[in-house]
Amino acid sequence: MPSIFSYQSAEVDWCEGNFDRSPIIAEYYNTVNGTILFSLALLTPLNFLVLDVFSELQINHGTFTAYGRIFSMYFHMTLSYLGQLLDELSILWTLAVAYSFWYPKVYFPRFIKSRKHFIWLSGVTTIISTLMSFIKPAINAYALNCIAFHLLYLTWRELKKCNDKRVHRMAAVMIMWWVLAISSWISDRWLCGLWQAINFPYFHSFWHVLIALSLLYCCPLVIYFDVTYEMPSFRPKLGYWPSDSWPVVVPYVALEEPHKQC
Repeated sequence: MPSIFSYQSAEVDWCEGNFDRSPIIAEYYNTVNGTILFSLALLTPLNFLVLDVFSELQINHGTFTAYGRIFSMYFHMTLSYLGQLLDELSILWTLAVAYSFWYPKVYFPRFIKSRKHFIWLSGVTTIISTLMSFIKPAINAYALNCIAFHLLYLTWRELKKCNDKRVHRMAAVMIMWWVLAISSWISDRWLCGLWQAINFPYFHSFWHVLIALSLLYCCPLVIYFDVTYEMPSFRPKLGYWPSDSWPVVVPYVALEEPHKQC
């Protein structure tokens, strides 16, 4: 039985050819574009940098995200069993942190009475999910992608209560990037033979970049809705750094007083 550290010991192998461009990097482009994702992960805290109340949380979440990108690079470089689990579990725990602190109280189950109880529930659920992920690692990626549908459902619920056109536009951009990302992921997974036949097996690399762009817009939306619930004396406002007119921007949330719009 191969070691969990061994090259190509993972249950998953993506469409890109192995060791085509390097004798030590299994999936070259899937690994190298991790540097782009790492840079985007470091930009994530800027989504709510102006909210001093979230300073500690944003650093922790940015750290989780950055470690996830490092684990992803390690996995695609080695295609090892350990790398696969580190990559998938880092995503699971990053989502758990986000749910624990930003999931709106209005959607709590009836038996949950406080944020502290919900954090405990999230922690226990995440630990159980972590243990279950060792049973059949090949299905982990599918399960993690399914969480996106719950996030889209929550976004739809919140947009129904909000009249701010900027919020709706940012949600539309987020969903656009997500649709392109999941389409690339499915194409790489299910149509690999076709892409290899035309010598273009790089759709998982596209997935990496596109899902990172989707998350860059998702984070300020989550914070925007969180402020409307947790800081009712303030009015959150979405903006773009360095300027709305720039072709490449980082969306963020600013606070205004005294009335909220949604």
